[in-house]
Amino acid sequence: MEIGIYSFGDATPDPATGRRPDEGQRIRELVEEIVLADEVGLDIFGVGEHHRPDFPVSSPAIVLAAAAVRTSRIRLTSAVTVLSSDDPVRVFQDFATIDLLSEGRAEIMAGRGSFIESFPLFGYDLAEYESLFLEKLDLLRQLNDEPVVTWSGRHRAAIEGRAVYPRPEQDHLPIWVAVGGTPQSAVNAAMRGLPINIAIIGAAAQPFIPFVNLYREALEASGFDPATVPVAIGSHGFIADTSQKAADISAAGLIAAMNQIGRERGWGHEIDRPGFDRMREPHAALMVGSPAQVTEKILAEYEMFGNRRAMIHMGVGNPPHRDMMRSIELLGTEVAPAVRREVARLDGVPTAR
Repeated sequence: MEIGIYSFGDATPDPATGRRPDEGQRIRELVEEIVLADEVGLDIFGVGEHHRPDFPVSSPAIVLAAAAVRTSRIRLTSAVTVLSSDDPVRVFQDFATIDLLSEGRAEIMAGRGSFIESFPLFGYDLAEYESLFLEKLDLLRQLNDEPVVTWSGRHRAAIEGRAVYPRPEQDHLPIWVAVGGTPQSAVNAAMRGLPINIAIIGAAAQPFIPFVNLYREALEASGFDPATVPVAIGSHGFIADTSQKAADISAAGLIAAMNQIGRERGWGHEIDRPGFDRMREPHAALMVGSPAQVTEKILAEYEMFGNRRAMIHMGVGNPPHRDMMRSIELLGTEVAPAVRREVARLDGVPTAR
């Protein structure tokens, strides 16, 4: 079981003062968080792409490149690269460069993007939302497989026998697909044999069991062995030494951030503190609590899904950096070892005494 974090480098205004954090400071802090995640033994760190004031990272590749030269073991991924509004050639080159800087630790997590600001910014039509993503995903896969590419499609100029450099240190860059709850997204990834990262935000995890079953059935129908194609589960979370402290540190920022997004999207309801606390209950997916509680939730999801990667979306609402660093430390030193031991026991894998 791989344990990791993803972050949007939130610069959400302070709910009490309305003051917005300094963007440069937040990005520098994000690199420090990745360095600490490496030091405490976490497996992967993902950085999200956005084009809006509350999330200052518009280019995950640059942040990950900065982290690549300051880390030694942790894998580095986007979370996500909004592939629909990007150029797959440039995406491949950027992450091949990260792979070379990190000596083979780069991954790409491609997604359509749950935020749409990049589409008008880069001149793309939202009516082409689905076809843009699938066409560019297939080009990215071809770039990953073939050093010299010939390709044509609807949404980008043709490529006529062009070599694309640099090549990564790994034989192939791992490419994951980020999905929400849309069944066709899972099927599209399965048809291509690509692993998926499922974002479970706020709701209970159990309703996603049929979704994962559908994905694995589609893998098998497409000629892939589901046992060899991993699934990752991603959930919002935050860890502190006690459950109450974790909730008190993270609640105000997370509530403010989620309610802002809800207003933009017309959800028609807002989260309050009692609602936040209900989202922390054992059956719900919000992983906010003590190390023991978060360990229990990760293991519960493993028993439901058989996922081989657990990702916690930390830092939602921009909790204080010192508290974020403590949360990362607890995930690496207490939660991850406990999860790995129990997963090994469940799988019947001998462990060192």
